[in-house]
Amino acid sequence: MSSHVKMQLVAFYALLRREIYRVFRIWPQSLLPSVITSTLYFLIFGHVIGERIGTMEGLTYMQFIAPGLVMLASLTNSYSNVSFSFYITKFDKSVENLLVAPISAFSIVMAYVFGGVIRGVFISCLVTLITWLFTGLWPNNIYFCLLVILLATTLVATGGFINGMFANKPDDASIVPIFILAPLTYLGGVFYSITLLAPIWQQVSKFNPILYIVNLLRYGFYGVAHIPIYESLMVLLSLDVVFIATAVWLVVKGVRLKP
Repeated sequence: MSSHVKMQLVAFYALLRREIYRVFRIWPQSLLPSVITSTLYFLIFGHVIGERIGTMEGLTYMQFIAPGLVMLASLTNSYSNVSFSFYITKFDKSVENLLVAPISAFSIVMAYVFGGVIRGVFISCLVTLITWLFTGLWPNNIYFCLLVILLATTLVATGGFINGMFANKPDDASIVPIFILAPLTYLGGVFYSITLLAPIWQQVSKFNPILYIVNLLRYGFYGVAHIPIYESLMVLLSLDVVFIATAVWLVVKGVRLKP
C-alpha cells in the first residue's frame, strides 16, 4: 500500500471518527427522537387507523407499513446528520483546513457520508426492534435489508452533503427534507400499495426514488415486491454513483467553499 493511500485512509478515519463521536455524544438528540416518532407512527397509523383499514396484501396494516417506517427513520437521520454537520464545518471556517490539508475530495465526501450512513443504519436497527415489538415481524432476509439501508442512506447522506455545501444559514439545511424528501417519502408507497393507484399514477410513481427503496425493503421483510428487484437495485446504485460523483466534483471545484 502506497504512502498516499495510507495518508488518505488515516484522514478518512479521523473525519469519520469525529462524525461518529458527535452522533453518540448527543444521543438524546440524535437517536431518541426517531425511536419516539416511530413508536407514535405504530400507535396511531398502525393500531388506531390500521384496525379500520384491515389487511393489505395479506398483512395487517401495521405490518405493511413497518418497512416504510424503518426506511423513513433511517433516511431522515442520515440526511440531517450530514447536511447540518457540513454546514457547521462551513460556518466555523474549519472547512478551510480541510481544503488545504493533503486529503482528497473523495475522502472528505465519503467520511461525512459514512458518518450519516452509520447513524442511519443504527437508527434502522432500533426501529426494526420496535417493529418486532409491535408486530412480531422480523426481516426474512436481514442481510438484504442491510444492503438496501446502506445503499439508501448513502444516497440521502450524499444529498445532505450537497445541501450542506449550498446552505448559507441553518434554515437552508432543512429546506430539502421539508420540501423534497418528506413529500417523496409520503408519496413513495410507505403508507399504501401502489397497486391501489390508477395505472397512470403507478407509472408517475416510478420517477420517485423512495418507491424503489420501499419496494426493496418490503421484499427483504416479507418477500413482496411490485417492481423487479434488480431494476430497483440498479436505480439505487446509479443514483448513488451520480450523487457521489457530483459531490466530489463540487468539492474539487470549491463551490460555496472558497472565499
